[in-house]
Amino acid sequence: MSYFINYVNDPEWGSYYELTKAGYIAIVILMIIIIGVAAYLVGRKQDAGRFDVKKLTCAGISLALAFVTSYIKFEMPMGGSITLFSMFFICFVGYAFGVKVGFITAFAYSILQFIQTGGSYFLSPFQICCDYFFAFTALGIAGFWFGKKNGLVKGYIVAALVRGVFHTIGGYIYWMDYMPEWFPQSLRNVYSIAYNYSYILSEMIITLIIINIPAVRSSIERIKNIVTPAVQNS
Repeated sequence: MSYFINYVNDPEWGSYYELTKAGYIAIVILMIIIIGVAAYLVGRKQDAGRFDVKKLTCAGISLALAFVTSYIKFEMPMGGSITLFSMFFICFVGYAFGVKVGFITAFAYSILQFIQTGGSYFLSPFQICCDYFFAFTALGIAGFWFGKKNGLVKGYIVAALVRGVFHTIGGYIYWMDYMPEWFPQSLRNVYSIAYNYSYILSEMIITLIIINIPAVRSSIERIKNIVTPAVQNS
């Protein structure tokens, strides 16, 4: 196990685990295998048709845009950050192609987020799941609103809120010791909720305002109509 993960007992930060270089490589290889197998299975039967080149390309571009824009961020006073609409790009895949492709893309994004920010410091496997794999894969929930009227807005809102649930659970279990002294002790029970939803809701509101600008909304729908067959709204 130490070949992939190192156990660190730091006098200042306490005990934690960190990935070795071999661990990073193993995660990348595992990600490729999982996505490849899932893509094959999804390609056999999918809500919006076969997992063709156009669909795979759109999902890949959206994933890349989400990852790049996650680096462009504004740090919030309590912690956490508002990114440049990174959640939107993942939710768009689910909205455009359905639950299966949406969850595959969101799961791939969760691994990229883990490699980006979480691979150098983590406390336990469940903490990783709450903060990364469960939280970011939840963005694939937007796929349940595939083909629905106002599906992108509804799916995005639900996906963002569910992502916050997992972050909040992880916060209560693992991160309460990091609550700042200025935060009222009488509100300690809501600290993890306030911390996580302060940046998630802020990004969600800004994103919803932008994507509901008529010109932006029209452009999004044109892109969707190009990459996926027309579906009957319900």
